[in-house]
Amino acid sequence: MAPELGSLSVKPSAIAKPPSRAYVTFLAGNGDYVKGVVGLVKGLRKVKSAYPLVVAVLPDVPLEHRRILEDQGCIVREIEPVYPPENQTQFAMAYYVINYSKLRIWEFVEYDKMIYLDGDIQVYENIDHLFDLPDGNFYAVMDCFCEKTWSHTPQYKIGYCQQCPEKVQWPAELGQPPALYFNAGMFVFEPSIATYHDLLKTLMITPPTPFAEQDFLNMYFRNIYKPIPLVYNLVLAMLWRHPENVELEKVKVVHYCAAGSKPWRYTGKEPNMDREDIKMLVKKWWDIYNDETLDLKRQQQQPPQAVASAIPVPADEVSPEPVSMQPFIEALTQAGAVQFVAAPSAA
Repeated sequence: MAPELGSLSVKPSAIAKPPSRAYVTFLAGNGDYVKGVVGLVKGLRKVKSAYPLVVAVLPDVPLEHRRILEDQGCIVREIEPVYPPENQTQFAMAYYVINYSKLRIWEFVEYDKMIYLDGDIQVYENIDHLFDLPDGNFYAVMDCFCEKTWSHTPQYKIGYCQQCPEKVQWPAELGQPPALYFNAGMFVFEPSIATYHDLLKTLMITPPTPFAEQDFLNMYFRNIYKPIPLVYNLVLAMLWRHPENVELEKVKVVHYCAAGSKPWRYTGKEPNMDREDIKMLVKKWWDIYNDETLDLKRQQQQPPQAVASAIPVPADEVSPEPVSMQPFIEALTQAGAVQFVAAPSAA
């Protein structure tokens, strides 16, 4: 049952100053993930997002990579690593441990609301309307339990998945079904120093889990989490695990997180990577990455009339017209029979 969205229309003219908003992603190391972030910022530019992309970088991100991102219009913010308790690192999957540093983005309080996107995500339709979702909740797309990375869980062992709970019922002898669980590659949140400090405090006393910061965020925000439709974060495994739930032509955000699916590393040799829909999505990513007209410097060199149509108007210069929530309302009606969590005030 979807929440009522009739009251979500916002009139900027009634606000003294438009709220400050931004997309944010995370980058660590000197590897090739910088290509993913470049593709992401060019994708946001292609769909004419009105908001910037902030890149939270760890100290080990080289100056060369930072300059590449700044040249593309990213706001680069260095953050210090967040290390979990020593006893956590031996249980969490090693390549996820560094992601605890994502918790630093709650410090970015110069922004009222942010949308986090992993660097292996691409945005194919404008999703700025998600910033207008009611405050006080944590919004993200439900994950899938069917991949082997979930083999340590009772969900995987009995074949239960929240994407199709009617196919395999949760056994009564195991008690209540698991709480709804989101994929932390994309989420809508509100930065807060108080929340940031509480996140770190809670992390120090949280039992270790395999999916590191994703498990932690699910635990921490479980009472205010509200699912949004999978069109806002299509995890590629959904294409072969739950094809009945996917209308690919309506997908706005694609998450290239399946093994072998990173476009800049794609070979087509890993399982499922030879599928035609995967090949199409990889090509779609490269089309954006290679499009020189989407480079910030190239746009700045265009004639004034071309620049006006290519570069989004800053939020504080938008004409005072109501913001339409219809795109989100239409997408949310496709969420099916998900039981949305009643969200308490975050105050």
